[in-house]
Amino acid sequence: MEKPHKKLEAWRKAMDLTIAVYQVTDGFSKEHLFLLSNQMRRAALSVASNIAEGAARQTKKEFANFLHMAQGSLSEVDTQLEVATRLSLLHDAQWSTLNTQMNHIDKLLSGLIRYVKSGKSPKTTPHPSPLTPHR
Repeated sequence: MEKPHKKLEAWRKAMDLTIAVYQVTDGFSKEHLFLLSNQMRRAALSVASNIAEGAARQTKKEFANFLHMAQGSLSEVDTQLEVATRLSLLHDAQWSTLNTQMNHIDKLLSGLIRYVKSGKSPKTTPHPSPLTPHR
């Protein structure tokens, strides 16, 4: 079954960011592992998850709302990475790489939101589900 979100570059890049956040937080001390790293991982995962959920919705308005939520989660990741940097948990190179990824995802999300709101995008097709009646 083809999932509509897997066609979106924003989702693919958000998945890459999620993996990168998991990798850098693996190196956190036990003191920071359970609080900060857990929150960072959840926020990063939320970016990709909101894109996927939005793409599965039936209306453009719903899709745009989920894309806005993905941007909010991306801002959470940015804040948490800033905290990690100020606590010297991240090296400058790690911060730079993650910051570049976040900036790119933010631009992709902004462009996708504009596209969806412009009315040019086709209505999203919901994921087939055993609960969805066949027509």
